[in-house]
Amino acid sequence: MNISGFATIDYIIVAVYIAILIFLGLFLSRTKKGHEKTANDYFLAGNTLTWWAVGASLIAANISAEQFIGMSGSGYKIGLSIAAYELMAAAALLVVAKFLLPIMIERKIFTIPQFLRERYNQGVGISFSIFWLFLYVFVNLTSVSWLGALALEEILGLTGMSISFLGFEISIRMLIVLILFVIAGVYSIYGGLASVAWTDVMQVTFLIGGGLVTAFFALDFVAGSDGGIGRGFMVLFDTLKELPEDSHFNLVVDSSVSPESFKDLPGIAVLVGGLWLTNLGYWGFNQYIIQKGLAAKNINEAKKGLVFAAFLKILVPFVVVIPGIAAFVIINHPEAIPGMMEGGISLPAADGFIADQAYPWLVRTFTPVGIKGLTFAALLAAIVSSLASMFNSTSTIFTMDIYKQHINKNASDKQLVHVGRIVAFVSLVVALFTVQPLLGGLDQAFQYIQEYSGFIYPGIVVVFGLGLLWKRASGRAAVWTSIATIPAGIFFKVVFPDMPFQFRMGYVFVVLLVLFIALTYTDKKARPTALPPAEDIKAMMQWSNIIGVIGIISLLSALVVHIAGDANSTFEYLNNIGYAPAFYCFTGFMLFITVFLRSNAKDTVEDPKKVAITLDLFKTDRGFALGSIGIIAILAFLYIVFW
Repeated sequence: MNISGFATIDYIIVAVYIAILIFLGLFLSRTKKGHEKTANDYFLAGNTLTWWAVGASLIAANISAEQFIGMSGSGYKIGLSIAAYELMAAAALLVVAKFLLPIMIERKIFTIPQFLRERYNQGVGISFSIFWLFLYVFVNLTSVSWLGALALEEILGLTGMSISFLGFEISIRMLIVLILFVIAGVYSIYGGLASVAWTDVMQVTFLIGGGLVTAFFALDFVAGSDGGIGRGFMVLFDTLKELPEDSHFNLVVDSSVSPESFKDLPGIAVLVGGLWLTNLGYWGFNQYIIQKGLAAKNINEAKKGLVFAAFLKILVPFVVVIPGIAAFVIINHPEAIPGMMEGGISLPAADGFIADQAYPWLVRTFTPVGIKGLTFAALLAAIVSSLASMFNSTSTIFTMDIYKQHINKNASDKQLVHVGRIVAFVSLVVALFTVQPLLGGLDQAFQYIQEYSGFIYPGIVVVFGLGLLWKRASGRAAVWTSIATIPAGIFFKVVFPDMPFQFRMGYVFVVLLVLFIALTYTDKKARPTALPPAEDIKAMMQWSNIIGVIGIISLLSALVVHIAGDANSTFEYLNNIGYAPAFYCFTGFMLFITVFLRSNAKDTVEDPKKVAITLDLFKTDRGFALGSIGIIAILAFLYIVFW
């Protein structure tokens, strides 16, 4: 019995896709005759990436099974509010492009640990090197491959099955994990970042295109005989808006309406609170993400690449969240769909339906033969591109931050490339043998990963952000803040177990920020320095004053709402959407910016290893400005319409 509905042509499409992917990966990374691949060629693609390659590769590395399966499942269960992760990531990319990435490129940074080593000290650098290696191998590689295999297994209708090989019983899921590792490893290990980045251009076309195709057929079915995705969307919208307690089309979660959803998406915290910590930590200081920007031809190409990635990010909710909402209406409210009762579709029972099955069910049920192969290839592209980026970044960190710094300081380019390939292969093997022991017993692996990330990102944003932007940021403050990060997260988790994790992240961020600033101002290693040019002082003080006033207003308004409680309907609503804790975190961000701007303008001392920056680094051209305005306008429109 063919549960998946796949035909021969679907399997052919997938096979052809894999063959083209491997061929392109090997072909595009080839070196010219007589030219030996250098470390820069292997780890940073020889700084040849154009803006569209940077943007495509960023999104390809980011999107994986958790978007197609987990986010679509969240769309089914809680609705459009889950799209906040994608929408606010678009805004965060603009901040990274304008303020963070230019400094890293100017300093010719290979790796994030390298920056920490040069900015603070060897101890901070090696500590984060080891931390990121463990994170990539035992968390990222294992989770992406396991969740991806689970999704592919579900679409193929092979859940729980196994095969016998040489007397051993091997589950279909582990076989799929092996295949994913082989596909990603073949071209990424040989070709390095050039293979990864240039094939990502093809991969992002498949994953966006394939996802949109699935959304099209789901919405077209919902529209009934009238047809058309516009009509289908309106059927979804009108059906759910008529239900008084339904919030599927609300971008901001109200705790009084959806208390369970509020725990993961606490109201306006996604706009001004803890979600910014996750986004800045992920997009700004995550090696396998930011490495694509560091490999750009120049700063302008890198900036435009991140703007392009931001536009693609806005598309993701339409690719994965809307299909999840469509599945919810089809299964739970079939009477609302024109001609549904005569359509001959066998629907699963709503009570026993698992939300994460929404996307696989849509693919199996509504996509026609041939298109199924395309959508399967799209999901495969999402998983493989992420794995390839992680293999490359793992090898980059070990080779450049551990091997070259502590094992063989005089290593040649040939030796570095050789070691990089060996490390990438070893990481593949280790992840393959640990994936099932680590994740095989977890039903909610993605939730565990999100919780883990919430423990580390507040400290990462403080240590990296102030290290980049504040001339007084000291190594001692960085060390102790890093040490305090996870214990502080655990403390707030134990003391406030029912608090949404984004609120906890915000409070931990404020605590760590105060700790870092206090330790910096008590550090005696600061050296005298001349003040910056008068024009820069004026600009920094003006922005410091503006942001400081915004911070004071933010804090006072949060205190008023907090103290007033449920005094009237307005205060009650603001409390229901988490106004006070969100703006406490926002006040922390304002303090963050005010401190380093005022200090950079007025302090006559600096840390000996401070990052030398000028305001010219942050200048952007008209294209960047127009792109940024366009993204902000789209985000504003979506939140106004779907608040």
